Amino acid sequence: MKYIVILGDGMADLPLEELGGKTPLACADTPVLDALAKKSEIGMVQTVPNGMKPGSDTANLSVLGYDPKKYYSGRSPLEALSIGVAMKPEDVALRCNLVTLSEEEEYYEERRILDHSAGEISTQEAAVLIEALKEQLESECYRFYTGTSYRHLLIWEKGEVTDLAQPHDILEQVVGSYLPGDRRLREMMEKSYEILVNHPINRERRKQGLRPANSCWFWGAGTKPVLSSFEEKNHVRGAMVSAVDLLKGIAVGSSMKVIPVEGANGGLHTNYEGKARAALDALTKDGYDFVYVHVEAPDEMGHQGSIEKKIQAIEAIDARIIRPVTEGMEKAGEDFRLLVLPDHPTPIALRTHTEDPVPYLLYDSRAIQSHTWSYNEKEAAESGRLIAKGHELIDYFI
Repeated sequence: MKYIVILGDGMADLPLEELGGKTPLACADTPVLDALAKKSEIGMVQTVPNGMKPGSDTANLSVLGYDPKKYYSGRSPLEALSIGVAMKPEDVALRCNLVTLSEEEEYYEERRILDHSAGEISTQEAAVLIEALKEQLESECYRFYTGTSYRHLLIWEKGEVTDLAQPHDILEQVVGSYLPGDRRLREMMEKSYEILVNHPINRERRKQGLRPANSCWFWGAGTKPVLSSFEEKNHVRGAMVSAVDLLKGIAVGSSMKVIPVEGANGGLHTNYEGKARAALDALTKDGYDFVYVHVEAPDEMGHQGSIEKKIQAIEAIDARIIRPVTEGMEKAGEDFRLLVLPDHPTPIALRTHTEDPVPYLLYDSRAIQSHTWSYNEKEAAESGRLIAKGHELIDYFI
């Protein structure tokens, strides 16, 4: 038996008036999911434990079978694993977003955060900007590392884990009341604006009508994580297909194989087909039993507040990943189980994550089932099935 998880990050949503009271998932043209749903189990799963912040870190740990209350030590340390940063026990890792702040105000604390991703800046451009920050801000205690797109890393030697504001939670808000209490972190953020606001990369981005990456923003602090082996825990060889360092880091920490895909960038225009091919090759050629295909695009479109683009991302997952993966497995004559779900909701109306349960679809190629339902939040909730502890879903699946 082969096992496939296809996770649309932030894919779940709330009913929208603009869509006649439906969600983007319910409105999206997803013929493959619709057909699978008729032969699948659907239900809801609580991926974010009560009392924990909803995010891709806690939620994806849950989906992979790791209880966040036991294993979670912060988001950035997981990303550090992916980048290959060797953390010492006393180190603190922080996510360093490249963000867009408003520029008309006189003082940094009066500026507003316009975009947590600086217009989904490319990794190539971002790497140049991170180097500029390194040259002027790095010291023996603070070290910068380049990640992917807008997502980068700061290691604070003998640092302090503090609760820092997530930039995607405070879009369009004045930043003053959300700045770090630690004097040095705040000074680095303020200085980063001076370094980046007129950097040649950002001057060129403005000419092209793109948002400048004019500041860094620290958040997601944590200490070195310790995850048990996914294979030892579940008795299957697992592989991860994702563009983002968080998921790659979880895979590294749990001794799963990380499969790189050229052109996979965590945005709307990622290499969907490449991810599908990578999953199929891992399962049918390379001897893996389990593949986790993570797609960031629905989450990013939720943060942007774009109904049209979120629907487009969901439709791309259906047509360009789920279809070729299921058809490829059938052609190979492999028995397989498929789990499709989001990690958490990222509602368009809120532009940030919520802790609400998410809909799952579980298909078994050997099972003979016949239902009338489709896969969406409303019908999954009406099924009456609820897995209250998200980290137990993987045991049920496997």
